[in-house]
Amino acid sequence: MDATAAKIVLAIQRGDSINRVASKIGVSYSWVYDWIERLEDTKIIAATDSGIQIVDHEMRQQYAEMIAALYSRDTISQEDAYVIPHFAGMEFAYTEIDAAYVWTHGGYQIARGHDDYPVFIEVHDRDVERWIAFFQQFGVDTTINERPDASDVDGNVHYVLFPKTDGIDAEWVDGNPVIPLDDAVDQMMENRPAYEPALEIIADEYDRDIDASHHSAMSAD
Repeated sequence: MDATAAKIVLAIQRGDSINRVASKIGVSYSWVYDWIERLEDTKIIAATDSGIQIVDHEMRQQYAEMIAALYSRDTISQEDAYVIPHFAGMEFAYTEIDAAYVWTHGGYQIARGHDDYPVFIEVHDRDVERWIAFFQQFGVDTTINERPDASDVDGNVHYVLFPKTDGIDAEWVDGNPVIPLDDAVDQMMENRPAYEPALEIIADEYDRDIDASHHSAMSAD
């Protein structure tokens, strides 16, 4: 019952590579590779040509209960705030402030602090109640569609869910699913003064002519 082993098992989605799992939980590839071999030897997981998959679902549930108990006893760190959603076994994508945060590789933050750290994720509408119950296991508050006042939530990390009925379109960046870059830029352009530094980072790194494309679009309107 090792915490690293538990994180690996909980983060695995059928077809994941070792590198994908390592990125999800923020652990080195070599360390995850070593644990994958041990977990496969004990028949908890199976590494196949099409990726890794869970074999022992009863053990996965035991790991889930252990990790929830560990996290619920302590203050959740900013780093762990981006690991925990991977344990839910449900599709999601980072959005809003976190779309800027992920696409800039953590280079841009806005309107968050250590004592008030909302994490913004898109989820399937059908999964909303399951997400709320999942985060409750960790002692973490959840709201829907709107960031709450800091005084209305317990703890520092909390999650804001944005339910989607028409599917979730996600790209993977640094081990995190995030809304597509064009969608993230569109969100940032709605409040451009606040996101100007992030837009500059994105324009430079991804070779996007953000000013030209968006000014043309607005002129056309």
